[in-house]
Amino acid sequence: MQWSKLLSGKRLGVEHYHERKHERTNYQRDYDRLIFSSPFRRLQNKTQVFPLPGSIFVHNRLTHSLEVSCVGRSLGKNISAGLVQKYGAGEGISFLEIDSIVSAACLAHDMGNPPFGHSGERAISAYFADGKGVQFEKQVREEGGRWEDFLHFEGNANAMRLLTHRFKGRREGGFALTYSTLAAVVKYPFASTFAKKGKFGFFQSEEDTYLRIIKELGIPKISNSQDIYARYPLVYLVEAADDICYQIMDMEDAHKLRLMTKGDVIELFLAFFEGKRLEDIKRVMSMVNDSNEQIAYLRSCIIGLLVDECTQEFLDNETLFLSGKYDKPLIDGIGDIARKAYRQCSDIAYNKIYISNEVVDIELAGYHIFGYLLETIIDAMMNPEHSYSKLLLNRVPEQYDVKAPTTYGKIQCALDYISGMTDVYALDLYRKITGMSLPAV
Repeated sequence: MQWSKLLSGKRLGVEHYHERKHERTNYQRDYDRLIFSSPFRRLQNKTQVFPLPGSIFVHNRLTHSLEVSCVGRSLGKNISAGLVQKYGAGEGISFLEIDSIVSAACLAHDMGNPPFGHSGERAISAYFADGKGVQFEKQVREEGGRWEDFLHFEGNANAMRLLTHRFKGRREGGFALTYSTLAAVVKYPFASTFAKKGKFGFFQSEEDTYLRIIKELGIPKISNSQDIYARYPLVYLVEAADDICYQIMDMEDAHKLRLMTKGDVIELFLAFFEGKRLEDIKRVMSMVNDSNEQIAYLRSCIIGLLVDECTQEFLDNETLFLSGKYDKPLIDGIGDIARKAYRQCSDIAYNKIYISNEVVDIELAGYHIFGYLLETIIDAMMNPEHSYSKLLLNRVPEQYDVKAPTTYGKIQCALDYISGMTDVYALDLYRKITGMSLPAV
């Protein structure tokens, strides 16, 4: 792969439209376009890990995405500085725009996630794997649809659809983002038929769009026998920013919710450092007594450390990224001390956070609510002549194609509608159509 092709300001769906000149670059406009979009705003009412906050504020999808974008911008700036130092500014090569591409892609990376956190993804997959959705497999396959898209429903693939699909009444190209930003969103560059641990990058409906993007950017296949493509190099920066934020910020949230003690969190965080740097950090910490402030300071130090180490790993292995041969997350390439501390945080997070009652309760609710909504809405689309179906389908926004001609299309329409809901909206709709929440009479 070549940077001169990888950094393309061409916009999906408006390739031949000559726009008036702007002071902002196309990459910067990608960022602004996402910030002001309705799907991005809805992330404020979607669970990240913990239930949406009551009196204690913890991260939701919106705050998480904004923080990931900040870290991604730092990584992008470091990488662009390193590449300029190595190659020079390079006429026609937008090295100095890498931070804008990465920060925009970071904003978008969770936009396809359904409500109720990752449990929402699992609930959708379970409905089609061993729930009532199984009944549609034969019909979808006979019509030429890709059943694995539903069996392994993936938020990353759904983000690609949300950003590029032309929903009813919308313009060609969806958000009309640049090819580079879109490529930086796709963490798993292969279809659901090659899904690894349930992960894949695009649905059947967006496959042609993705192939168009990678052809423009010069991204090759890495398998002769399968349609598996090289990762776009900047995807590693988006993934690293996400890995840095969720692992460290989950610890901070766990402390606020009293799932972990101050001492436990501080001990885990100090393990990232050694020598003089460790002593300097302890000295600064001693200047304040507030627990939250101490942990916030440590968190900022760790993020700075991990950004620097990920930057060095990327620049040291640039040729591997460009050849498509770098085969692990960027965070796995950091130094031994930081990597050991990071893994320790991962182990503690799983044992003390991700299986806590608060998190499991959300997962249980998600399974039940998703199963019911999917069953009810898909049944209405399959039987639109029924009186109840007509009432229910009137609630579905016009942008979704409830009259799709295929079973695959109808199921995908239901998933478009449900995955775009906030936690509050999904719960409210569930209560209303089950009769649990009736207007006063």
